[in-house]
Amino acid sequence: MSKPEQKHSLSVTVIAQDEADRIPTCLSSVEPVADEIIVLDSGSTDKTVEIAKRFTRQVHETDWPGYGPQKQRALEMAKGEWVLSIDADEALTPELQEEIRRVLRRDPPEIAFRLPWAVTTFGKRLDYGRSARAPLRLFRRQGARFSNDQVHEKVILPPGKIGRLNGRLLHYTHRDFGHYLNKNAKYAWLGAQKRYQAGKKGQGLAGAVFRAFWVFIQIYFIRRGFMDGRVGFLVAVLYSQGAFNKYAGLWTLRREKRMGKNRN
Repeated sequence: MSKPEQKHSLSVTVIAQDEADRIPTCLSSVEPVADEIIVLDSGSTDKTVEIAKRFTRQVHETDWPGYGPQKQRALEMAKGEWVLSIDADEALTPELQEEIRRVLRRDPPEIAFRLPWAVTTFGKRLDYGRSARAPLRLFRRQGARFSNDQVHEKVILPPGKIGRLNGRLLHYTHRDFGHYLNKNAKYAWLGAQKRYQAGKKGQGLAGAVFRAFWVFIQIYFIRRGFMDGRVGFLVAVLYSQGAFNKYAGLWTLRREKRMGKNRN
């Protein structure tokens, strides 16, 4: 049942693991617009589950099948006409809350909306560079599903118009520099495995170097990361490093396969 001021109901889905420090901000920001909140926790050792239960009864403890499959599980539990799939390290600004209310009060021609990021890291909110992206987070539930990707999952939608809201989706992406390095390495390795399994070649180490330079140019210059000052420069370098590691990892996997064939 939708809220009195809303024509359409909204389910908010969140996947989490050890997010006790960030999930209160996330859930408190979606509570004003949500008809239901669904949290899937995959083995937290902190107070994530206890905190989530303060906001919703729909807290489910599960295993970890990967990002795409886990988000699909949460989607299958949703009952709302619209779904907001948000990560535990993200939060809605008041402006974005109001925009979502306006969507739910009418019959929009769009079937989904992109929400522009405002990445906050190393004590600074970034408005350019990586924050120039607008991930697809809000969509009609009917006919939607998540891809089966272990990382960098996508929402797969039926044909229709996709819009973009103006309010910012706050993204508290990293706790500190060490967390940034660990997350960067994890995503790079998962990305390498994903490309290897898909039969991608990657053009070897030369391709890895090219990708690293291109990612830096894209984030720092094309998306104007330089406007975010020294933190913008650091983030561009770290994303460049992640791109190199991903394609270097792909090269090692392909090399190990060739070496194994030669030994046989």
